[in-house]
Amino acid sequence: MSSEPLFAGAELLAEPLWTGTLAQYLAAVEADPNVAESAHHRLWRMVVARGEKTPNGSYPFFSEQIFGIDHALNMLVDDYLRPAAMGFDVKKRILLLVGPVGGGKSSIATLLKRGLEQFTRTETGALYGIAGCPMQEEPLHLIPPELRPELERRLGIVIAGDLCPWCRYYVLDRYRGQLAEVPVQRVTMSERRRIGIGTYAPSDPKSQDIADLIGSLDFQAITQVGSESDPRAYRFDGELNVANRGLIEFQEMLKLDEKFLYHLLSLSQEGNFKTGRYDLISADEVVIGHTNENEYRAFAKNPRNEALLSRMVVVPVPYNLDHRQEVRIYQKLLGPHFPPTLHVAPYALEVAAVLAIVSRVEDQLKPGGDRMSKLEAYSGTGDCASRAGLEHAGRMAGDGMRGLDPRYVLNRLASVLARSDQPCVGPLDVLSALKAGVANNPLADRVSQSLVEDGIQLARDWYNREIARQVLAAFAVDWGEQLQNLYENYIDNVVAAVAAPGNRRADERLLRAVEERLRVTETQTAAFREEIYLRLQMAQDRPTRFTYLDHPGLHAALTEKLFDDMRDEIKVTTQSPVADQRVLARIEQAVARMVETGSYCRHCANGAMAHVGGLLNR
Repeated sequence: MSSEPLFAGAELLAEPLWTGTLAQYLAAVEADPNVAESAHHRLWRMVVARGEKTPNGSYPFFSEQIFGIDHALNMLVDDYLRPAAMGFDVKKRILLLVGPVGGGKSSIATLLKRGLEQFTRTETGALYGIAGCPMQEEPLHLIPPELRPELERRLGIVIAGDLCPWCRYYVLDRYRGQLAEVPVQRVTMSERRRIGIGTYAPSDPKSQDIADLIGSLDFQAITQVGSESDPRAYRFDGELNVANRGLIEFQEMLKLDEKFLYHLLSLSQEGNFKTGRYDLISADEVVIGHTNENEYRAFAKNPRNEALLSRMVVVPVPYNLDHRQEVRIYQKLLGPHFPPTLHVAPYALEVAAVLAIVSRVEDQLKPGGDRMSKLEAYSGTGDCASRAGLEHAGRMAGDGMRGLDPRYVLNRLASVLARSDQPCVGPLDVLSALKAGVANNPLADRVSQSLVEDGIQLARDWYNREIARQVLAAFAVDWGEQLQNLYENYIDNVVAAVAAPGNRRADERLLRAVEERLRVTETQTAAFREEIYLRLQMAQDRPTRFTYLDHPGLHAALTEKLFDDMRDEIKVTTQSPVADQRVLARIEQAVARMVETGSYCRHCANGAMAHVGGLLNR
C-alpha cells in the first residue's frame, strides 16, 4: 500500500473520540443524512471520494494500486456498489470475485478494507454507534417502530433494522426508556481491532466452528448471570458481529461448509442472521467473497446451491492483459527490494510482461486474432480500430482467465535480481531465468513448459524489434534533419505525381516505399496522394506549414523507411572485422547517446549494440 493517504485533502483524525447522546446524533443526521448511511452507501462513497471515473475509464481509488483490470473494477463499482448505494435490491446480494490465482481478488478486498479504515477516520466518512455495543449498533435503531415513519420523513432517510440483544438489554436495564440519553460514540473501523471489518478464511471442514461467524456462549459468564439466554452471557465476537456497519471478506468462499453458507442466505436477503439463544440479529454489512474459476463452476453445477447463486453478483477478475500495466505490477512489488548497486536494463521487465500476456490470450482465426496482435491491441499500441470490440471478444474466448500466474513471474524475476555476480540485469537474463524456472522444475507439466517456451520466443521477437529501433535511433547523428530531408523528398515526389505528372517523373520507388508502410495499396495510391496534395494546398493559407506530424501514421512510416535505409550501414559498423578508429568512434557515439537517455548503463548499452548487430548480420 502507498504511504499516501487514500483520501487526498481529507484531514485524518488521530483517534476520533467524540461522544454524545442520541439527541445530539439526531441533530447530526438532520444536518447530514450521510451520517446514517448504509454500509453499501458508505463503501461506494468511500470509492468516489477519491474521484469519479476518469476519461480513460478508471476510478482513482483503485488506479494507484490495482493495474490492468479496470473492466472488473468498473463492474464492481457501476454494477454493484452504485446501485446498492442507491437502495436497489443489489444491496441484498453477495459480491463474489471469480478469477485465476494471483489475479488480484484478495488485493481488491484488502484495498477496500484499508480504504474503509481510513475513510471512517475522516470527517467526511464519520461513523457513529451506540457506546459500548460490540456490533457498533446504528443509534437510530433505538427509535421505536411507531415513531420511525415521522422521523424518516423529517430526516429524509430510511431506518431499517433493530437493536441487537446486547443493546436491547442495556438500554432497558440502564436507561429504562430514556432513549434521548443513550450515549453515542464516534466509531473508526479497524480490522486489527475487529471493528467494522471482518475476515473469514475456511479451514478443515471437520474443525470449522459456526461460532467463528456468529459468536458463542461465554460459559464463565453464565455462572455469573445464571441464564444462557442473557445477552451478558454471549460473546458477540463472530465475524458477522464484528463486520456490522462495514465489510466482511470471505476468502475462498465456496469452500465453506453448507451450514455457514445458509447464514449468508438470510444475511444477504433479509439483513439479519440467527443465533441459537436469540431472535434474528440485524446486520448491515457488505459481503465480499472470492474464489477461483474451477471452484465456482463446480459450485454452480450443484442444484442445491441455486438459492445462494441467485443472491450473488459475480464479477470476473481476469489477469491483466496490458503489458505496460503488468510492468507497473512488477515495479510495485519488486521495486522496493532492488539492490542499490544493481541496474535494470530497459525492456528487462517488459519482456517478462510480454511473456505473461501472450500466455494469457488465445490465438483466434481472424484478422488481428494472433497473440502478438492482441498484445498490441490490449496495450493500445496496435492498429485495432475498436479495442473495446476486441476486448469483449477476447473475454468471451477466455482471455485473461488462464495463463502464467504473476507470482511465477515475480518469483523468477526475484531470483535473477537477487544475484550478486552481475552489475546489470538485461532482458535476455530475464528470459533465461523464466525458461529455467520451468525447465528445472520436475513437477512442471508439459503444458506449462510449452506455454513458457512459446511465450519466450514471442517475447524475444518483440524485444528484437524494440531494441533494434533503439539502437538505430542511437546511430542517427541528426535524426530530425534526416527525417525532414526524407519528408521533403517524399512531398516533392507527391507534387510531381499529382500536380505535374507530365513535366517531371516522380520517384515511384520512394513513394511506394513510404506508402506501403502506411498500408496504402496500389489501387489506393492515387487517392492517397491527392489527399496529401490537398493538405499541402490548404496549408498555404495558414501561418504554419504542413509537416509529417500533421498526418496520422506519416511520421511512423518515414521513421521506418529511414531505419531501413540505415540498417546496412549499421550492420557493417557493428560487425566490422577491422576495428579502425572511425568504426570505434561511431559505436562509442551511439553508446553514449543511449547512456545519456538515463535508461542505459554502459554495460547494457554495449550489450544491446552487440545484440542488434548480430540480428542485422543474420
